[in-house]
Formats: sequence, structure tokens, C-alpha cells
Amino acid sequence: MPTGINWKPGRFLIVLLAVGIALQSATLRAAAQVTLLTGTEEADVRIGQDLADFIAGAVDIKLDVLPLPSSPESLDRLYAESGVNLAAVQLDVYQAFLAQRAHAKSGAGRPMPPPRVVLALPDKEIYFIARADAPFEYLHQIRDARINAGPAGSGTAVTTQAIYRLMFGKALKKDQASFLAHEEALVNLVTEGAIDVVAIAAGQPAMLLANMKPEARQYIKLLKLDSTHSASKAALHSYSGATVRAATYPALLAEDVPVLAVKMYLVTLDFREHAIETRLIRFGSSLCRNFSALQAKGHPKWREVGPTLAPLPSGWNYYPPTRDELRHCRYSAARARAAER
Repeated sequence: MPTGINWKPGRFLIVLLAVGIALQSATLRAAAQVTLLTGTEEADVRIGQDLADFIAGAVDIKLDVLPLPSSPESLDRLYAESGVNLAAVQLDVYQAFLAQRAHAKSGAGRPMPPPRVVLALPDKEIYFIARADAPFEYLHQIRDARINAGPAGSGTAVTTQAIYRLMFGKALKKDQASFLAHEEALVNLVTEGAIDVVAIAAGQPAMLLANMKPEARQYIKLLKLDSTHSASKAALHSYSGATVRAATYPALLAEDVPVLAVKMYLVTLDFREHAIETRLIRFGSSLCRNFSALQAKGHPKWREVGPTLAPLPSGWNYYPPTRDELRHCRYSAARARAAER
């Protein structure tokens, strides 16, 4: 003990307790930070920010939304970085990620554990846009078209190439595909003619399309999905059908248009560390209690989903701690409805 100071046992114990409480508080504050990885599409970022504002913020969790242009990078970081606990993932992107990893390792080592789902997010519509004077009206007619698949490595690029392969039984050829940003590709489509079709995967309203001027339909059109065609049926084995509403894009559409859509999920890994598990339980509980705020104040796509345990693809499972919170939420809602009768 230092000399000159009266270190009585009681006072020494109080000091130790105070230091311990301060350290514990600092640890809890640090533990309340979560990073969510999203794509860079406007709707992707908005969905992530809505979760930060209305769900995480309601339970004092600081949710940092980090948009990444490369979908594989998002998954790499989810699996590799300790500070990353959540990612908004397209189903097809994850499947492509696993296939790429398996090919790179040539089957060596243990397979990567699948993600654990926290919530089924709103589907993302897939737009295939052609010039207004193009000789095709339907998606199954673009077999020989020059297609801008979206920025290289993006979710749109993965989706476009996967749909093409499903529909036509072959990969997009190098001289048939381009990977420009959406805005640049649309300008090229209309003015230069080096592209026949521009693909965009984005939840409606996609602001790039919603903000178009009234004369847009004089220059471009949205290709339709014919669900009875054999090529379209092949795509519908992995993708779902959706409707792009004319009311959403009045400058572009005179009527509703059937299109393809890709499933989206909010995923985590099977974390069992107490600090991570605790904050994700709080996040799941907040989803249950505050989902109405998402639907009232967030992106319009939130109105298409709820805090429910939607069916999952084969081999996927919910993260047990948040699954239990959402299951309780479902029962609570059922009891509330019964009490209103």
C-alpha cells in the first residue's frame, strides 16, 4: 500500500466496486454497437437505416449501416470480422457465394455453416429495361441481347447472371455482358445503343426509376414476365413473381407489369457469446414491439412483411434467440386479436 494514505478496508472495497461498475458500464456500452452490412442500392441502404432508427435505436443499440458494393465482400466480412453481426443478404447471392467458396477450396475442409436468419426482409423486384423501340416485350426474348448486368460484384450482377443461366441454360457471354453503373447504363441504352437491356434489382420504389420525367416511356420500357413460358418457369423455380405497379412509376408505366423478384433476409451467424446473443435478443424483441413504426415511417416495402417466422429455404434456420422473440411476438399478437373480439 502507498504510504501517507489511510486505506481502510471499507473505503478500499468501495473504490474497487466503483471501478468495477465503471468498467462494466463501458463494456456494456461497447457491446451495444452492431454493424449491419447492406448493398449500395438506395432501397438497401434505406432498409438498413430504418432498422437502425426504429428498431435498434428503440433499445439503445447503435446499429452502424455499412453499404458495400460487392455482395461477396459482405458475406466474407460477416464470417470473418468479429464486429460484424448482421447482413442483409439476397438468397441467390448467398448461394453463389457458397458455390464460389466450394470451387475455390475444391471441396477441401469443412463446409461453411449456413447463416441464421433473424427476419425475412421485403423481396427485391428485378427490372429488365429496354429501349422503347426494342423488338422484344418479354423477358424470355432477351436470349441474344446485350445486357448490362449491373456493377461487377453487386447483387444485381449476381442476380442477372443467375436468371439468364436459368432461363437459357448457358452463361452470359463476355461480349454480351457489361457491368456499368445503372445510371451510366441507362444513358448508354438510350443514346449510344451499345446496350440492349439494363438490369436493376431494387425494391420499389427504386428512386432512379421513380424520379424519371414524364417523357420516359417514349425512350424506354420495362420488359414483362410471361409466367407461362418455359424459360420463365425455369427462373421461377429459384425466383418469385412480383408486380411492378404503374402507380409507383407513372412516368414509365401505363399499366402494372409482372416481373421477377429475389428473396432477401436479415442474417447473422450462430453466435453463442453472451454479449452478442444478448444484444441480438434485444434487437429481436424490438422487432416485435416496434415493427409498426417501420411500416408507418420506413420504406414502403416494409408494408409487405411483418415480424413473423416466414418459411425458409431448405437448409436454412432461424437464429434461436431471436426466433424465440418473434414466436412470442406472434403469440402476443394472436392474444391481442382474440381480446378485441
